[in-house]
Amino acid sequence: MAYVEDRIVHDADSHLMELDDCLDDFFDPRLKGRYHDLPYYRHKVGDLRWAQKARAEQADPGFRADADANILLRKNYQALGSFLPEDRPRALDLLGFASQLVFTTFCLGNFGLDHSDDLELAYAAAQAHNRMMTAFCSVDRRLLPTAYVPLEDFGLARACAVEAIALGAKALMVPSICPRRHSPSHVGLDPVWAMAQEAGLPILFHVGGEQKINPAYFDNGKPRVKDFHGGEENFTSVSFMPIPYSVMQTLAALILDGVLDRFPRLKFGAIELGASWVPGWMRFMDSAAAAFIKNEDRLKALSAPPSEIVRRQVRVTPYPHEDAAWIIANAGEEVALFSSDFPHVEGGRNPLKRFDDSLAAASERARQRFYCDNFVDLMGEGLAADLRYPAKASAA
Repeated sequence: MAYVEDRIVHDADSHLMELDDCLDDFFDPRLKGRYHDLPYYRHKVGDLRWAQKARAEQADPGFRADADANILLRKNYQALGSFLPEDRPRALDLLGFASQLVFTTFCLGNFGLDHSDDLELAYAAAQAHNRMMTAFCSVDRRLLPTAYVPLEDFGLARACAVEAIALGAKALMVPSICPRRHSPSHVGLDPVWAMAQEAGLPILFHVGGEQKINPAYFDNGKPRVKDFHGGEENFTSVSFMPIPYSVMQTLAALILDGVLDRFPRLKFGAIELGASWVPGWMRFMDSAAAAFIKNEDRLKALSAPPSEIVRRQVRVTPYPHEDAAWIIANAGEEVALFSSDFPHVEGGRNPLKRFDDSLAAASERARQRFYCDNFVDLMGEGLAADLRYPAKASAA
């Protein structure tokens, strides 16, 4: 029996749990040594006991015998299909999702290279990531690989996007943090947006590519609090707060500078960045447009108020602890999407129930859009026609 039955649910956020050598077979051989020498990489890899444990557990017949029964209970490297591609279709069968967008874990933030002086390595790391992701997801058409495109250099960004689309990526992920030397709305990036629109693929933002909190906020004169996982390196209640700041600013620049109007069929998704911020942000952009339209020709040229452009082209995933019904009521039924965050701990052991409980008072149309239709709209040609409304689930 699958976790999801008798309805169509698309999952807008799932992950790989890559091992230490995940990019080695895909990295430009000329640059692999520089990649391995990165302090960021060495910190992530550590002493390798974590990777050895993960490999050993997933190779143990006794451990694997209980995998089906623990599909939502085992998290991270213990989860079925977390890093072995041959296991992921079975995991998706057990979950019952009609499709799954798949993101990295190990490579989120592109190892801090985008804002470094080594753009050659930054784009090589993105290229290796994109090759790795598309190779992993090639085992099942329901797995939709995301490719990363740094926005720091116009020509290199275009070349990166060209290869990613040719590899079979189903979405292009870009950082929400502003490039160092230009706006994400710069016309020099229009070829990237044009390629995505022509291919029918969405542009996605994901947590990990945002401006991080000023560490001075952690020095409050009191003992350091534990993070979500019980350690000290991930989010706490204070560092959680600025997660959407970068994507709010970047999407506002893209909307107000007319990028979404220049590419009206291009969809944007904000994934694992929360959504409670969206209604107020939409209204704040409308206020900005009203306040400055007298002196800004770009605002006069907009096809609609910013909030309407959001409803037309932007989709977001609430966290399971957020009030999805309130978000939908105040942002519009077109905007919000379901996501499981499988196999990350943050997704919880029963994300469907948490969202169902939140949406109990919402209309049937709103629920249908949340679990299925808005995802289909976001993904465009990135989701094959026969996967959008699978016949079996539709007839059930």
